Amino acid sequence: MPENKDLDPNAAPISASQLRMQMLEREMAEMDKERKLRAVQEQKLADLAADFLEKHVSEEEIAVVRRLVASAVKAGKFEAMVYSFPSSLCTDSGRAINNADRDWPETLQGKAREFYERYQTFGKPQGYKLKAMIINFPGGVPGDVGFFLDWSPDRV
Repeated sequence: MPENKDLDPNAAPISASQLRMQMLEREMAEMDKERKLRAVQEQKLADLAADFLEKHVSEEEIAVVRRLVASAVKAGKFEAMVYSFPSSLCTDSGRAINNADRDWPETLQGKAREFYERYQTFGKPQGYKLKAMIINFPGGVPGDVGFFLDWSPDRV
C-alpha cells in the first residue's frame, strides 16, 4: 500500500456528521445529474413526437426504406423492418397492434399513417405485405412499433 506523506497521523479523523454530509452531497449531485439526463431524454422524445406528428415522410426516409429492403434481399431475406416509432404515438398506445386487431391501421397517426397510406398506394399493388408489431416491452408495456415489409411468395 503506497504511503501518503500528506496524511497527519495525529490529526483527528473526519467526523461521522461530515462523512454523512459528503455522502448526501454526492447523492444529491447524482440525482441532479439523473434529473438533467431525464429532461434531455424527455425533450428528445417531445421533439421526435412533434416531428412524427407534424411533418411528412421525407424523401430521405423513403430512401432508407429502399436501402433496408435492398439489404435484406442481398442477405436472402423476404422481410425487413423498415420503420419504427414509439407505440405511445398511436391513438391507443399500440393496443390494437399488440392484439393483432384487424383495424390497427385506424390507430396510426402522423408519419406512421403516411407510411401506411404510401404502402396502400404503392406497395400493396406491387405485391408487398405490411405488418405492424410491438417490438419491445419496456416495463412490461408496449414500447416501439415496427413496420415490417414482406415480399415473400404467397403460400399455396
